[in-house]
Amino acid sequence: MNGPHDLGGQMGFGLVAPEKDEPYFHAEWEKRALGITLSCGAFGAWTIDESRHARESIPPANYLAASYYEIWIRGIEMLLERHGFATGQELATGRHLEQGHAPKRVLKSEMVDAVLARGGPCDRPVATVPKFAIGDRVRTKNLNPAGHTRLPRYARAKAGVVEAVQGGFVFPDDNAHGRGENPQWVYTVIFTAAEIWGEGADPTLTVSIDGWESYLERL
Repeated sequence: MNGPHDLGGQMGFGLVAPEKDEPYFHAEWEKRALGITLSCGAFGAWTIDESRHARESIPPANYLAASYYEIWIRGIEMLLERHGFATGQELATGRHLEQGHAPKRVLKSEMVDAVLARGGPCDRPVATVPKFAIGDRVRTKNLNPAGHTRLPRYARAKAGVVEAVQGGFVFPDDNAHGRGENPQWVYTVIFTAAEIWGEGADPTLTVSIDGWESYLERL
């Protein structure tokens, strides 16, 4: 979706100002926000793609006014209510008022190290052969879906060259909405700066994205 999260190439937001020696957390509550997000994700009720889409669905004014971990918490609140673990009233008051759905799994402290080490691999076998090969010229489709997509807005309807065939991976556009993993081939596609940013772009720069096969057309 074309939400407030998709800021690549957008003007009017000022310069990116990296913080020197930035800490992992800027406040103690951010540690708890990360812990809550991981613990709730372990319930097994939603995928990482649905979790991303929940954050993308936060109204723009609220999204842009929030810090990184505030966005995470607002996304988790949406998912907990959607999947019946908590009601809107409970989230607003911070009080347990009724019995919600029981999680499939509970992440206990002694399990954390192993769970984090295992991660969440999303590479999958694909029954078809790759449609594109290294060196092929392709164009990204001009997609503006209402749901989740990993094709950034700035890279739509742009011509580039396949730099690598990365393998098969879960298709997030379907997985975010309960339509199954439906894995596809993923390709690294490289674009010139002029193709992305137009006249006046630095000719020494290139931009690359990892794009699922259905995002691409052969030139």
